[in-house]
Amino acid sequence: MGPRRGPRRALRGYARWNLSSEHADALAQGILDLETNWRGPLASNEGVGQTLLRFQAIERDASPQLLENWRFQSLLYRAYYDAAVRARLLAETAQEGRARDLLAAGRFDAAERELNAPSDAAPALHARVYELAAALFQSIHMQTSVEKYQAIATERGATLDTLLAPLNDKRYLLAQIAEIRGLPEAERPARIDAVLRRTDPGHGGFYDNLGDPSAQPHLVLGEGFQKDPAHLHSSLMGFAWRNSSNDTRLATAPRAWLDHAETMNDNPLQMRYEGLDPKAHYRLRVVYAGETVDPRMRLEAEGREIHDLIKRPIPFRPLEFDIPAEATADGDLTLTWTKEPGLGGSGRGLQVSEVFLMKQ
Repeated sequence: MGPRRGPRRALRGYARWNLSSEHADALAQGILDLETNWRGPLASNEGVGQTLLRFQAIERDASPQLLENWRFQSLLYRAYYDAAVRARLLAETAQEGRARDLLAAGRFDAAERELNAPSDAAPALHARVYELAAALFQSIHMQTSVEKYQAIATERGATLDTLLAPLNDKRYLLAQIAEIRGLPEAERPARIDAVLRRTDPGHGGFYDNLGDPSAQPHLVLGEGFQKDPAHLHSSLMGFAWRNSSNDTRLATAPRAWLDHAETMNDNPLQMRYEGLDPKAHYRLRVVYAGETVDPRMRLEAEGREIHDLIKRPIPFRPLEFDIPAEATADGDLTLTWTKEPGLGGSGRGLQVSEVFLMKQ
């Protein structure tokens, strides 16, 4: 793309040459819209529906040649897939809310029924995604499923196999309900409260879900994408796959443990807190979830060692450590994680999912 050839003009040229001159403008805008589908929280991104409407309008007027064009099929697959996932996210979020209310009332059977009930969100969208996956396999042998289309593995691009993966904390809550049932009656209320308030750091405390860009206010981001597009010196978000070799670690874990903040190579991962109570004592709760790679990690608070090199505990679980009073005496705190240097490989491995800073 030349210096005077902007993205929209380049996309129009792509669409005219590879798809349809008749729909070139709409296709160019649709491709740009697909990029905005991934911006910000999905639940509040109403543009996802508008993107689908744009592609459906093209689809209705498309020639047989365009409908059989694998490039157009790929664009349709994305548009329908995104819309289907958003519809199910909204439905399953509401479903989890109802289940939590039932659990709070001690209605275990009803909570389980709610969590196990099909969300029934946008079945027509799901059906179209399956149709397009079949069309892509027929046109270019695109392997979107391990069972249906002989993909190597689900986590290697077999997106059809994850279309119906839970988008709420269904698995975690069902596992917790099963455990609560086995407790003596007198112990159940406290355990229910602990499950429902799992992410509450208590009065004067702080909670960061480091795999969620909207819930990581204390993460030090570094230079960022514009100056550091390879994230060699910046933190970034990653995720682990629940249904592969990580299954024993993540099968019934909270969804917050499926993603994390991480850094590349030997760069540290840092969090920064300001405005702490200089007279208070703080305790740290941290979850080292992540992928199958298991480098040992060290944690320091203001240069003071909190723990030496340790591996992630498996199964994953929260670890707790006292923060020295000297580290927060000025009201500020910087936490720094480092991993064993010189491990090479992909450069990944320093991964942290959740951090609670709790005021004692």
